[in-house]
Amino acid sequence: MAAVVVVGAGIVGAAVAWELAARGVEVTVLDVEASPGRGVTGASFGWIGGSGGHWPGGARELREFVLADYRRLAGEVAGVDVRWCGSLAWDEASGLDGALGEGRFLVGRGEIAAMEPALREPPERAVHTPSDAGVDPTAVAEALVAAASARGAEVRTGVRVTGLETANGRVVGVRSSAGAHRAARVVLAAGTEVVRLCRPLGVALPVVGSPARGVRMAAPAGLVRTVVAAPGCEVREAGDGTLRLTLPPGRDAREALRGLFRGAGEAVVLDDRVGNRPLPANGPIVGPVTPDRALWVAVLHPGVTLAPTVARLLAEELTGDRPVAELARCRPALPRTGPA
Repeated sequence: MAAVVVVGAGIVGAAVAWELAARGVEVTVLDVEASPGRGVTGASFGWIGGSGGHWPGGARELREFVLADYRRLAGEVAGVDVRWCGSLAWDEASGLDGALGEGRFLVGRGEIAAMEPALREPPERAVHTPSDAGVDPTAVAEALVAAASARGAEVRTGVRVTGLETANGRVVGVRSSAGAHRAARVVLAAGTEVVRLCRPLGVALPVVGSPARGVRMAAPAGLVRTVVAAPGCEVREAGDGTLRLTLPPGRDAREALRGLFRGAGEAVVLDDRVGNRPLPANGPIVGPVTPDRALWVAVLHPGVTLAPTVARLLAEELTGDRPVAELARCRPALPRTGPA
């Protein structure tokens, strides 16, 4: 019997598995996909930062740790590669007309053109955040699961978790397409699937799914130098030299890229997928959801940004068996339904 079963090997579950295994906890990881990071993580844009953007609920208390946790993780785990390139944003969410906050700067057209010389029409102004970065979420998930495995974690992919295993009213593991997996504790980090798995216990998590489109393209090296957030399209260069884009469903990715950048005429779409990202109504939901602390959940947005920080804090709390103050606002009152 494992000490902890982690359900989900996307970037959140992978980070949780690594943090627990690194602390000497016996871990089993289960994921429905053929390899880690192939679900909604695979469609994620991979923009990380600790200052701008929307930070709902308890996420605000966590954002100050984001960059330091990514730097720590990159030093601990081979294959966690972070591209510290800064960002330029002039989309609807950039906050151009509000208070920018620490570490964010208003820049003009000349500065924008110097940072992104291939832009066809640099905007009059944009928000520049030098500390922002990009990661390949799938590669990070793979690296974390491999590191956890090297510390003794058992990893089972291609396994669908069908429900929770209970005995005498207590969660004692999970049931899956591969059989039963007993554990002292279960951590559900499987995105929107967490809602389905918790429902039979009478726990109704306030989480909905939202489509997230991720596109990977081959393009000339150096075409995009920062993380660019323009109206209707975000784009950045990944560590392997390809481009990552996120844009609305139905919009032509090549057309969007050519409209933004000179020299993008030969760009080719390599992958275009849509994932169902979890959106908790009141910010991240992290921690035990049963009185005996046998069942835990980790449902996050923004998931890629927060995964290392939340995983570290969750592992500290689970192994220390005492609440972690930084997660206090990530445990909203959970509405109850009748047992299914």
